[in-house]
Amino acid sequence: MDSMELKYLERLAEIYPTIAKASTEIINLQAILNLPKATEHFLSDIHGEYEAFSHVLKNGSGSIRRKIDDIFGHTMSQKDKRALATLIYYPQEKMKLISKTQDNMEEWYRITLYRLIEVCKRVASKYTRSKVRKALPEDFAYVIEELITEKPEFSDKEAYYEQIINTIIAVKRADKFIVALGELIQRLVVDHIHILGDIYDRGPGPDKIMDKLMEYHSVDIQWGNHDMLWMGAAAGERVCIATVIRICARYANLDILEDGYGINLLPLATLALSVYGDDDCSCFKIKGSNVLNPVETELNMKMHKAISIIAFKLEGQLLKRRPQFGMEKRCLLEKIDYEQGTIELEGNTYALLDKNFPTIDPEDPYKLSKEEDEVVERLITAFSGCEKLQRHMQFLLNKGSLYKVYNGNLLYHGCVPLNMDGSFQTVEIYGEKYKGRELYDVLETYVRKAFFAVDENEKEMGKDILWYIWSGPDSPLFGKNKMATFERYFLAEKDTHVEKKNPYYEFSKEEETADKILDEFQAGGNERHIINGHVPVHHTGGESPVKCNGKLLVIDGGFSKAYQKETGIAGYTLIYNSWGLILAAHQPFTSAEDAIAQETDILSDSIIVKRVDRRKSVGDTDNGKKLKERVSELYKLLDAYRSGVIVEKA
Repeated sequence: MDSMELKYLERLAEIYPTIAKASTEIINLQAILNLPKATEHFLSDIHGEYEAFSHVLKNGSGSIRRKIDDIFGHTMSQKDKRALATLIYYPQEKMKLISKTQDNMEEWYRITLYRLIEVCKRVASKYTRSKVRKALPEDFAYVIEELITEKPEFSDKEAYYEQIINTIIAVKRADKFIVALGELIQRLVVDHIHILGDIYDRGPGPDKIMDKLMEYHSVDIQWGNHDMLWMGAAAGERVCIATVIRICARYANLDILEDGYGINLLPLATLALSVYGDDDCSCFKIKGSNVLNPVETELNMKMHKAISIIAFKLEGQLLKRRPQFGMEKRCLLEKIDYEQGTIELEGNTYALLDKNFPTIDPEDPYKLSKEEDEVVERLITAFSGCEKLQRHMQFLLNKGSLYKVYNGNLLYHGCVPLNMDGSFQTVEIYGEKYKGRELYDVLETYVRKAFFAVDENEKEMGKDILWYIWSGPDSPLFGKNKMATFERYFLAEKDTHVEKKNPYYEFSKEEETADKILDEFQAGGNERHIINGHVPVHHTGGESPVKCNGKLLVIDGGFSKAYQKETGIAGYTLIYNSWGLILAAHQPFTSAEDAIAQETDILSDSIIVKRVDRRKSVGDTDNGKKLKERVSELYKLLDAYRSGVIVEKA
């Protein structure tokens, strides 16, 4: 035994100071290794749709309903199964409705409690008693543990359980107890959640989604390009701030900033009214489903134009400052003939749909007016000083990364840039060249520098990279040759709106490409997959989310309502449990009220992507590998104790 190993074992002996304690821990760990693998839940491209996200989280993408089917089979009607599932998702709200129609609530309580306890037993069976105990609600911890734990020493355990349930009803605690059981089932049915990017933009509730995730028991996040934009805004990057506001204005979601984050937009509104008061701003119509009254709509459109012009100016400034980004072609304001109202792109001249640019100086088109500059400075202060926004972004930094390898699966939001021949594309970042995994790694380094670098130059480079990741043509989170925002606003010609995808999206249909990428990111094992989102799967067009002979799973089916006309569904989610992978397609979500009253579920279709012959255990997971290493170390510690190399401590 070398000195380093001995030193390590001596440290281990401080935790397990006797043969008995080390032996007990080995027994405990071996037991855990043989438990069924816990369930993982994958979601992507939520885009601010809080209610739909919350519902999917509550039902575990159908995991709770599948448990109910497994437990009760043909002994319960489909109607009763739907009612029980809805009660678990929304216990308080559902009980209010039931109390209005039930003649005998005591009998309903009794039947319902027995059913919930059975579900609770099943979902708790995957975990150690210690882990379940930590998840129990404080007020009912002892009682729930008694009800879900087998008691072989009791000859009449039915009578024992019945007495507990009767007492719960008698002391008027049944409602609270049902709520506690419903929330516990939700907590236990999914052990870990993966968010594959784009929490932000388009929908009205990204701040609520972040609050929900911060309360969740176990989560990791792979950043999307829309998340990068908000991180850049929180870091004080001027272009990111303007773009965040522009998108909020475009989808009539400025209240996210004003009400959700307390950011004052009055200076922008004042500027918009003073500069564009007589402008109908017809190119800046509102998108999405959020309905505003006529006065709000008019003001929103003027603010939309004001911040868009600011954003285009700031974008030009950044691209002039960072020529190494290779995006000079996107410096568009200098290509406009302001007298003729035209622009020259790729050798063609196009008429602009909007020719009113009172704040642009044709001789210096990227210079902010005095009033615009004052607005931008106030916005930088507001974003940088917003405590709630900073808290949310710190959570993204703590729980997030650009990619993750977890239990053999490679998770990322967008793509791995490829050349036309399918090889990894080389991308230059601040004078150095990277490709494949190295590209992801260096970009993540700069993301963190934007927040934590001490050197101001390094911090500024990081902040600019946040914008580059949002829309750069070689960004793995964007993956298109351009972001045609200007063209969509100002040009009628649809061919100018086209954003060409990176060759990744063609080559990713081939199993060979998936294997090459999995090897590059060192995702090992016989049952490995790439799981990503970013580009919606067009379900109505017959496109499948399962590609590369099952090795690539694309789970962006369109949570965002803005995409649902194209996709035909409301998102894909993925469940990875001890029996394999289940892909779920969801119908558009109307409201929680409809789900409760009509007992409808947004789960529409489940696809078993892979079912294993042997049920996976904890020992087959990444955590299982760590536990096996600890078992091996403990065996060495036992040998050291028994050989006298290390002395037990009483």
